[in-house]
Amino acid sequence: MLFIAFVAGKSLIKMLNQNEIRRDAIPGEGADSEAEGRVKPYHLESHCGVGVADAAERFLQAELELNAHLRRLTFGGAVRYIYNPLEYAWELHSLYVRTYCHEGQSVLFLGMNPGPFGMAQTGVPFGEVKAVRDWLQISGEVGRPSVEHPKRPVLGLACAQSEVSGARFWGLFRRLCSEPNAFFRHCFVHNLCPLVFMDAGGKNLTPPELPVAERDALLGLCDEGLCQVVRVLGVSTVIGVGRVAEQRARRALAAAGLRVRVEGLMHPSPRNPQANKGWEDVARARLRELGILELLGA
Repeated sequence: MLFIAFVAGKSLIKMLNQNEIRRDAIPGEGADSEAEGRVKPYHLESHCGVGVADAAERFLQAELELNAHLRRLTFGGAVRYIYNPLEYAWELHSLYVRTYCHEGQSVLFLGMNPGPFGMAQTGVPFGEVKAVRDWLQISGEVGRPSVEHPKRPVLGLACAQSEVSGARFWGLFRRLCSEPNAFFRHCFVHNLCPLVFMDAGGKNLTPPELPVAERDALLGLCDEGLCQVVRVLGVSTVIGVGRVAEQRARRALAAAGLRVRVEGLMHPSPRNPQANKGWEDVARARLRELGILELLGA
């Protein structure tokens, strides 16, 4: 069995040293929490010096809490490597959230989990390097996972490999919107699961490909995390990018009693033969049907 060893990268350590996030702000870290066998709560009010944390800080809190729970899971089967960019790429990820997550956003685009050349490198959902660096204008240092596959090194913004899904996803919105704020005025982008799974050969494994018991334990926690994020943001619509993300969101939000509209958008992955036949045209038509193009001014 493989235990998830989440060791913070240089970027997170740098942030800790700068007191942006204290060691006791990371749920599950520290001797007291380990000894008591429970998640140590993170109270943003006491750390931020404000009565009510804003949407971005509450969103980051929800992610830290999910990380603490995921840290306790074990995986076997074909899984040999696990990357968590919300640990080693925290600097870029938190900058993305603090820059673009805010009150009043009504639409949440929901991906499944990071791609090896996208969010695994940048900490940004669908985070193809050029889109993150050149359009979203996000830059900074990225650390390294505690154990890397030699064929899948984390190079951060220096990664030259393009993530097709991310290039298609952000490329569409770059063409639809004059600048990022036109997109993020009403929309935000998030992944259901923050973890990357690989087999011994470096092949990417999606959560549905995991053994049933491990998959259910993982996605059960991620479903709870999604519900918390939806409450934090107060969005009225969740658009699952891909059928699995859509189905998980529909089931989780309904079970939690959250009255949120859930829709689906074809995944731009090159694994999807239909996406390779003209994903952008299909996506534009779907967004028009859902009324999203109007929100983007397109």
